Amino acid sequence: MQKAQKLCWEQYSVDIEEVITNSSLSLRIFRSLFYDVNSLYPFIMKSFSMPGGKPVWKGNLANADLSNLFGFIEAYVYCPAEIKRPFLPYRGKDKTLIFPTGEFVGVYYSEELKYAKSLGYTVIPLSGYIFEEMESPFKSYVSTLFESRLQAKKEGNDALSFVYKILMNSLYGRFGINPESTLTEICDFQRYRKLMQDPSFVSAYNISKENYIVSYRSNMDDEMYQWEPPKNSAVHISAAVTANARIYMYPFISRDDCYYTDTDSVVLGSPLPEEGLSSIELGKFKLEDHIKEGIFYAPKSYWYCTEVDKEVLKFKGAAKSYVTKEWFQNKKEDPTYSKDFEVENLFTRDWANLRVTLQKKSYHLGKEQNNKRIHLRDGTTLPIHMKDISAIEDLSPKMSKSLIYNLRTLHEKIMKNEAIKKEEEQLEKQESEDTKHTLEDNSDPDP
Repeated sequence: MQKAQKLCWEQYSVDIEEVITNSSLSLRIFRSLFYDVNSLYPFIMKSFSMPGGKPVWKGNLANADLSNLFGFIEAYVYCPAEIKRPFLPYRGKDKTLIFPTGEFVGVYYSEELKYAKSLGYTVIPLSGYIFEEMESPFKSYVSTLFESRLQAKKEGNDALSFVYKILMNSLYGRFGINPESTLTEICDFQRYRKLMQDPSFVSAYNISKENYIVSYRSNMDDEMYQWEPPKNSAVHISAAVTANARIYMYPFISRDDCYYTDTDSVVLGSPLPEEGLSSIELGKFKLEDHIKEGIFYAPKSYWYCTEVDKEVLKFKGAAKSYVTKEWFQNKKEDPTYSKDFEVENLFTRDWANLRVTLQKKSYHLGKEQNNKRIHLRDGTTLPIHMKDISAIEDLSPKMSKSLIYNLRTLHEKIMKNEAIKKEEEQLEKQESEDTKHTLEDNSDPDP
């Protein structure tokens, strides 16, 4: 920590004691050194244009050309069932995030919608906030820190390299910080009683005869409270970064030989071309391992063995120290397989006595199959096919009925036009091949 403090002070004139999070530190450095204009994520921040300027609300975009829009658009979307690995995410009423086929309405970054359309989606814009397309303001920030990280790696300074990595990866999230925060204070009984009756109340602990630790929400988006927009937040920047990252990763995660994917990584059955690999070039893939055998069960839950017989095991959860290769093999053979363990939690908070204690608790180790895709008997999966246009149906009955009819009529028209276009392209291709064969047949024979 002292070395990190010295680094930040000597190179950026920023004292880490003045901030409380990595994202705040990143923002302080960015604003103090690279703010002459109003880091997978660092690369996106450096290489892709960003939404800027003053957003303009457009309440009716049904007749707008999607290719001319830049911003965040509520759109009617239809994903054909033929797309086995859909691109656009959708969060339903149960708050589960899925990637479905079918018909739905959602809010997306315009560049996501354009990319989805290129994959075969039908996209009809409805409304949204339009921004100016601007050059990324993060180019100098990312380039400088990335070069510094490479230099630290060359010098074998892993700790310093890690500091630079954290600084690059923490900035984008800071722009998307939730303006509603939780405050905690120590107060007397009268203040505790007042806060407990307020809708902002979260929790309270009695720590002595007259004193309480009380937590409550601030800056709530509620008519009872005065909402103040955060001074250093720009949620459209964070949303654009993550959306562009999904676009960048999709060609790899949609491959038939993709067995596992995380935010910035993939496990593929066949290698990528050499030009797409580099351990030092921003935005390119780093080859971590050649895998001989592996079981990829869930996000951040897998085991594999490399060609040099090195075993790698990852498991997210309190009982991860009990997970073994055999556990993964048993789960592969029988998805209902599970085991119970007694787990020691070394850092249990005892608010009543103001101390941290060791606590033992039973833990059921048996991740169940998720409900984000349809599981078939042969072990394969299919995307969920859905029909959810509740966002439109929430409008007045007359307005929603008319809009739904118009959207579906327009969708059918688009599908017919696409089918005609595809048929014409096939006819042109066939005519071209017939002409080629005729010319070959009529050419002079070899002497």
